Amino acid sequence: MKQIKEISPSLFYYIQQILINSGNDSDNSSFAEIHERLYKPRIFTPDEFANEVFYVICVAGFKQTTAKKMCNKVIDFINKYPNPTVDGLLTIYKNKNKINAIVKVWNNRVQLHDEFYKLSNPEEKLNFLSKLPHIGNITKYHIARNLGINFVKYDIWIQRLGVALYGNIEYAKIVSNSKLNPEIKKMCDKMFSDLEAQINEKVGYIDVVLWKACQQGLLKIDRDKVFFDENFMKK
Repeated sequence: MKQIKEISPSLFYYIQQILINSGNDSDNSSFAEIHERLYKPRIFTPDEFANEVFYVICVAGFKQTTAKKMCNKVIDFINKYPNPTVDGLLTIYKNKNKINAIVKVWNNRVQLHDEFYKLSNPEEKLNFLSKLPHIGNITKYHIARNLGINFVKYDIWIQRLGVALYGNIEYAKIVSNSKLNPEIKKMCDKMFSDLEAQINEKVGYIDVVLWKACQQGLLKIDRDKVFFDENFMKK
């Protein structure tokens, strides 16, 4: 493990390439697809819009690989049964709160989609997403980014990285996947502002690469120290 003090442009692109080469270049969609959405935003269909919401609902609070498989099962079930019931979906996914939210979004997907795309301001869209069922203060950023809006999603990995590289170590105690501390957000925003200027990529794309690097252990964070795993590809 090699301790690093910053994410330099060369390190960022090296991290990106390692993740691509190891097949870890994805969130719900691949890095390439997320990059395309951020640089050439498109309008999703109502079904696609709902599926992106489902993914974030499923992945919140769970390991990404497990939640992604579960989300695909939910989508496959809905494709097979276009008028799903809560009881029906509970046969494949036992989280009733999430299933209630998924059914509500699906049943209202056309209205939600149309209301979302009537909004032109990114902040208005973000506020709209925050009011969807089972979507919170952090997960709203995740949906927005995956729909092609240039936001950082501020999950726990990104918060830890921002605190370690740009913050006061005392804030490491209060990183949270449910509540975004304003001071921690400032640290993360400073990190992404600096990286955006150096790397010349949108913050939404920088975010997904660094998130995946932390989530996979290519970058390891120990309170105020960040380490780069030079042997990642050998594992």
